[in-house]
Amino acid sequence: MPVLERINSFKDELVAIRRDIHEYPELGFEEVRTSKIVAEKLKSWGIEVHTEIGKTGVVGVVKGSSEGTRMIGLRADMDALPMDEETNLPYASKHPGRFHGCGHDGHTAMLLGAARYLQETRNFSGTAVLIFQPAEEGLGGARAMIADKLFDRFPCDEIYGIHNSPNGFPNRVGIKPGISMAGADFFDVRIRGKGSHAAKPEASKDPILIASVIVQMLQTIVARNLDPMKAAVLSVTRINSGTAYNVIPQECVIAGTLRFLDREVAETLRQRMRAIIAGVATSFDVEIEVDLRNVFDVLLNTEELVEGYAAAARDIVGAENVVMRNEAVMGSEDFSDMLFLKPGVYCHLGHAETVSVHNPGFLLDENILPVGASLYARIVERRLAA
Repeated sequence: MPVLERINSFKDELVAIRRDIHEYPELGFEEVRTSKIVAEKLKSWGIEVHTEIGKTGVVGVVKGSSEGTRMIGLRADMDALPMDEETNLPYASKHPGRFHGCGHDGHTAMLLGAARYLQETRNFSGTAVLIFQPAEEGLGGARAMIADKLFDRFPCDEIYGIHNSPNGFPNRVGIKPGISMAGADFFDVRIRGKGSHAAKPEASKDPILIASVIVQMLQTIVARNLDPMKAAVLSVTRINSGTAYNVIPQECVIAGTLRFLDREVAETLRQRMRAIIAGVATSFDVEIEVDLRNVFDVLLNTEELVEGYAAAARDIVGAENVVMRNEAVMGSEDFSDMLFLKPGVYCHLGHAETVSVHNPGFLLDENILPVGASLYARIVERRLAA
């Protein structure tokens, strides 16, 4: 069974929806226009719609042609990234500093395609729950929907997700059983030093110098405090300080992320980071504030369900295009928070473009829209076979 014929027949509409969302990107918890488009499309197809779950989240409910007690959840994310787009597409972002640089516009279109097909065919027994999630990019959209009683209101037995992968292998579905993606913390470190004239550094407690020491010392944690067989990443991604050539500033802020595949490793990272920063603060006689917060759990695919998802993928893309990955990736995804509560599987769908996600030149191959929609629909038909 290739891409579902009915879904392929309205590919052009999925492309149009995706381009519309792409042109008017919205950041996490600000997806008002996107959520409205999703809700209106679902309603136009006769689907039961619930809005404002997790602030801007939307849930659609499709009943199968025969009664059944089981419920399958399908999830797509809707938010854009706070970055500029440099693709020169005719439908490029009209909002400077906002860009669908991770393909969530495509994910949304895929799930809408599956929703339309499932409502038209209803070739399953039970209920399909279509979860359009806000704020995946580090703002806690999954946790917000969960806190809004997502799974109390829609008690899914299983849940499935898809992410595009610009790896140059069109339609290749990759699944990693068990631990698949890293958990993540974000951190902000504020150094409160003492400013002075740049020509009189002895009168200062230079926060930029102190920040430089901290950045170097933090890199010793993974190298010297962790088992080398256990993967972890500590990346400083931002340093903000200063306003003039001749002023030593009063403050400096460092920000970045931790990535880990093991909760014990995560705790070691946190403890050593706090200890190092406390030691530096004492050494330089300054006050340093540390805000270290968990934003993603480790993504754990339910091993007993992996083969079922792979079988659905083989129906759509062929056995030669379904790959069981051996290694986890250090990227993170807050679908992990849903998988912490419900059994399910997350896969990556390859496509022809090769510029990395989160790059200003990222391009989504729109040929995967009916493929992803078909995969979403097929897992429902398989797991809720009438």
